[in-house]
Amino acid sequence: MDQPQIETLLICNHAEAVNGLLYISGGGWTDHWRRLAPGAAQPPITHMAVAVTVTVPWVATGQTYPLSVAIEDHAGTRVAGIDAQLNAARPPGLPTGSTMRAALALSMELVFPKPGDYRVVAALAGQAGRGVDFRVHDVAPPPPSPPAVN
Repeated sequence: MDQPQIETLLICNHAEAVNGLLYISGGGWTDHWRRLAPGAAQPPITHMAVAVTVTVPWVATGQTYPLSVAIEDHAGTRVAGIDAQLNAARPPGLPTGSTMRAALALSMELVFPKPGDYRVVAALAGQAGRGVDFRVHDVAPPPPSPPAVN
């Protein structure tokens, strides 16, 4: 393998990439339950994150690679996403021939247009994308409590 590869693609409640490490909270979910506000004009905002690791072989370090992470609906229509450039430079002291790992965390606030099936797809340098399926469900608010009787 002489090209970088997407190693990990994970849906999370929250993710951060700091000093080459991923810090994940609520990672690996497949179902998102959103509470609808009574009379709201649109669905609520969803906070979510996508964590990605990419393995970069020694011969591929120091080059720039296009990276795309998208959220698509069941029909393949892009709902949200980001297109970026990945450049994994060799750190000092990396042994000759070593593979590196680049960690990325993408946090987002978005509105899913409707409940249903969705997919996160990450693609690197024109390679076939890697995907993770998930579902969005609507939860009706609880009925109002009856007034207290004294």
